[in-house]
Amino acid sequence: MLMSNGTSKVTLYKNEISHLEGVLPDIVNAYHSFTGVCFQDGALDRKTKELIALGISLFANNEVCTQYHVREARHKGASDAEVLEAVAVAAALGGGHTLSQGVTRVQEALRAAENN
Repeated sequence: MLMSNGTSKVTLYKNEISHLEGVLPDIVNAYHSFTGVCFQDGALDRKTKELIALGISLFANNEVCTQYHVREARHKGASDAEVLEAVAVAAALGGGHTLSQGVTRVQEALRAAENN
């Protein structure tokens, strides 16, 4: 089902997870319990955890999680500037990942090609 915006996709996810819960309640409840504990205040506050989750969801290219964690970060007091800074950090990580893996793997491949 094609949705016109992220909020609708989050709603669709919630509806579908409810359906899955009807079929596999132990799995869905275990997942919700685990994530609930992960997002509780601890050494990191909830807002910070939501901003981390936002960055990971962007890196993973997960649109539903991106929409969800932007909303949750805002609900937990994140400003637009904080949300956008999380986006910038995710972009730095994505670029750094490509660069670090690219140069190490490419250099290795180049050395291997010299020996063949």
